Amino acid sequence: MAEEQLHTLTRRGALRAATVAAAAGAVGAVGGLAAGATPASAGERGGSGRGRVPRDHISVQLYTLRDQLAADLPGTLRALADIGYTRVEHAGFVGRTAAQFKAELDAAGLRATSGHVGIPQPFDAATWQAALADAKLLGQRYIVHPFFGVGANGVIRDSATYRAFARDLNKAGALARRAGLRFGYHNHHFEFFRLDGGTTTGFDIITQETDPDLVHLEVDLFWVTRGAHDPVDVIHENRGRIKQFHVKDMNADGSFEDAGQGLIDFARIFRHGREAGIDEFIIERDDAGTDPRQPAQAIDTARVGYNYLANLRF
Repeated sequence: MAEEQLHTLTRRGALRAATVAAAAGAVGAVGGLAAGATPASAGERGGSGRGRVPRDHISVQLYTLRDQLAADLPGTLRALADIGYTRVEHAGFVGRTAAQFKAELDAAGLRATSGHVGIPQPFDAATWQAALADAKLLGQRYIVHPFFGVGANGVIRDSATYRAFARDLNKAGALARRAGLRFGYHNHHFEFFRLDGGTTTGFDIITQETDPDLVHLEVDLFWVTRGAHDPVDVIHENRGRIKQFHVKDMNADGSFEDAGQGLIDFARIFRHGREAGIDEFIIERDDAGTDPRQPAQAIDTARVGYNYLANLRF
């Protein structure tokens, strides 16, 4: 799906989105600080505050390393452990069963605390129960639906489709809760298109018509920014519901960059982590290992991201 997403990133549209989001950030940096936070200028990239990301709450989305995992699963997992990761978020089992995949994680000293698994469409309870059983076997806490917003005719622009999908998210979340798991939704930028020619967005429907006790949010900070929204505003509007961040940065062309090397002011966002309800900070880069990048660069992305989060102060 990453390749399809990349084709949607026109240079002009991405730059326009980045400009709008940067303007929103400049306002929020002055007026949106959590109580007790140290004020920072709009351009500040870090901070001298006391906030920090706990190292054992740093994770990596394994989709970032899909090519390397396919070529050498045990070696790639060991490399992640050597960097310092203790937890990962999977995006499938790399051609293994759940039990075989868990054995590889165990051997590397890693835990899959979260995983991306799409809910069946149309919704099928038996199929979803099987996915939940795999998640329990791996010892996950979270299971997350990874993608929505594009149909056979392109970007979904009608509210009825989103409302039907929100009902399915609630069904999936109810079954996950019975299984002892927390079910989440991961956004892209498609959810921020206006629907039916009005002002309501798909993200509005997903957040308003799903039960917060059944569906939490895994907020992808790149895609929120790409959708011309301020992540701090998203936090304000969904207090306590955002358990996971996808931490990926944006370059000057509006495409992907290693965390801490681009335009997004993560320190400013993370100052609102308690308000969000955040538990996991997950490094990701959609194009890591995809031409013109080389597969071996994916582990560099993982290393840069971990070191950035481990040393960030905000």
